[in-house]
Amino acid sequence: MNIIDKMREKIMDIINPDVEYSQEDFDNEFSNMNTVDNAFKLNIKFANKSNNYNPRYETNGSAGFDLRANLDSDIVIPAKGGIAIIPTGLYFELPSNFEMQIRPRSGLAAKHGVTVLNSPGTIDSDYRGEIQVILINHGDFYFTVAHGDRIAQAVVASVINQNIFNFIQVQDVSDDTKRSSGGFGSTGLR
Repeated sequence: MNIIDKMREKIMDIINPDVEYSQEDFDNEFSNMNTVDNAFKLNIKFANKSNNYNPRYETNGSAGFDLRANLDSDIVIPAKGGIAIIPTGLYFELPSNFEMQIRPRSGLAAKHGVTVLNSPGTIDSDYRGEIQVILINHGDFYFTVAHGDRIAQAVVASVINQNIFNFIQVQDVSDDTKRSSGGFGSTGLR
């Protein structure tokens, strides 16, 4: 059993009420994985069909890596709600139980009002097509995307496999929580 499968098994033990295994037990068992010297790496296969840089994390603390536009000619996104789908030329083979989240770049949002429309976009582990990014321009001026521009960032994240869930239809769901059915803004600002 490889380390990923063992960790996955232990995570299932944490959420199983019939098993006496806690998050603290998990942290103790796998604490050596948090150091750079002992870190394990999961290989993610990808194809880069652009002439842009291969994906890379810019710093040791980066949660995501930049996605760059792969264009033959510039794309102009109109102001105040214009939308464009921008190709990247990147194709990924994600392992099962992982997803790639496509997120905005804060600089584009702060300086130009340009963001990822369906944020975060989700790339499922069984998707093998090109990664494309849906951008929307909320700004007051048109925005031009050129080949090689950094348009979004991608974060690879683990997800719990759908095979462990069963949807059980009931007449009503329990409201026995502090929040109950309190919706938008119900927890206040402070």
